[in-house]
Amino acid sequence: MNSSRRAFLKKFFYGTLSTSVSACQTAFPIEKRKDRLKEDQMFYRRLGRTNLYISEISLGGSPLPDWAIFREAIDRGVNYIDTSESYQNGNSERQIGRLFKAVGRDKVYVGTKFHLRGNWDKEYIIDRVHKSLQRLDTDYLDVLLIHGASNEKDLTDERLIATFEQLKEEGKYRFRGLSCHSNHHKVVKKAVECGYYDMIQLGYNVFDIQETEEKTEVYDDYLGASGIRRLIALAKENDVGIIAMKTLKVGAKRQNLEAYRTESTSLFQAMLKWVLENKSVSSVVTEMLTFEQMEEDLSVVGQSLAREERHALYRHVLENGKDYCHQCGVCEANCPSRIKTTSILHCLIYLESYRKWNLARGRYSRLKPNETALFCNDCGICERVCPYGVSVRKKIKEAQIKLT
Repeated sequence: MNSSRRAFLKKFFYGTLSTSVSACQTAFPIEKRKDRLKEDQMFYRRLGRTNLYISEISLGGSPLPDWAIFREAIDRGVNYIDTSESYQNGNSERQIGRLFKAVGRDKVYVGTKFHLRGNWDKEYIIDRVHKSLQRLDTDYLDVLLIHGASNEKDLTDERLIATFEQLKEEGKYRFRGLSCHSNHHKVVKKAVECGYYDMIQLGYNVFDIQETEEKTEVYDDYLGASGIRRLIALAKENDVGIIAMKTLKVGAKRQNLEAYRTESTSLFQAMLKWVLENKSVSSVVTEMLTFEQMEEDLSVVGQSLAREERHALYRHVLENGKDYCHQCGVCEANCPSRIKTTSILHCLIYLESYRKWNLARGRYSRLKPNETALFCNDCGICERVCPYGVSVRKKIKEAQIKLT
C-alpha cells in the first residue's frame, strides 16, 4: 500500500468519525416504492430495467449447497441464482433444473453464463446456451450473461450482437448481461454506455476503498468513495442493474476473523451490510455452503451498518488491504514483459481465498510460460503503478510455485 493511501486510511481510521457517518447508518426505510419491496422476512430490489425484483441476498452456484440448504434458502425468500456452464462441470445447472421441478419455474430467477474463449463464433455460443438450457431443464433463461468479460471491444462485436439477437428471437432468454472480473473501468463503462446490456455482475467489496479524487473534508461515507462506486452510479443513472459479487473476499474460506467481531455481528455480516447500503446495488450473490453460513448471510437483510461495525471493517481493510488484488488490470497493462499478472493473481485468489484448487490450477495451466513469473525481469513497474500497493512480484512468484 503506497504511503499516501496508507496515510489517508490512517487519518480516517484513527481520527474522529465524521458527522456524515450518521446519515449512512440510517436503517433502510420500508417505503412503498418501485426500487424495493418486502415480503415476509426478505427484501427485494429492482434489477434495473429488467424490472425483476430479486432478493437482496442471492445464491452463487459455484458450488451450490447441499439440497436441504438449497431448498431452505429458497423457502426463505432467495429468488435469484447465479450459475454458469462451467460450474461443477455443468452439475450446478443440473441441480437448478431439479429445483425448478420441485418448486416451480416461476419461483426462481436464474442467470447463467457462457465464456468467450478461443476462436469463438456464433455457432459456438448458441451451442453453449442450448446445452445450458438442457441441463437446466427449462425453455428460457431469465438472464444470459457473458462470463468474465475483460475486453470492452467484445461487448459490441457484431458476431456477439447477432448471436444475442438470434437467441432472443428464439425466446431462449429474457435479459442480457455480463460478469466482469478485471479491466472493469473500461468494460463496465462500455457495457453501460452502449445501451445493449440490462445488468452487470461486478466484484464489489470494502477492499475497493480508495482516496476520493475530490479535495474535500466531507466524505459521503466513512470508507470513502471508490472507483467501483462511480461505475455503479453510472449504471444506476442508465437503469442498468448491478449484482455485487466477491463481497466476502475470502468466499467459501470463512476465516476466523473474531478480532473484528462487534458484539453479535461477524465481519462477513458487516461486509454484506456495507455493500447493501448502496441502494444502487440490487443484490449480493454469495455462496452459502452450510446452515451456519446461510443464517449468517440472510440475517443481514433489512439491517443497517452500525458505527462499530463500520469501524471494524475499516480496521480490517487497513490491516489487510495490501494483500488483496482488486483485478483492476493496471499492473498487467503496464508490464513491459507482457506477463499476465492480473490473470495470475486471479488464479491465486481462487487457490488461497476460495480453496478451489482444481479451478485455480486449471486456469493457470492455460497461461503460456512467457506470460508467467518465469519471464519477470523484476523491474517493479507493476508495483509502482498499482493503486492499492499490492506486492505483485511476490505474488506472481508464489503462484508459479503453488500452481505448477
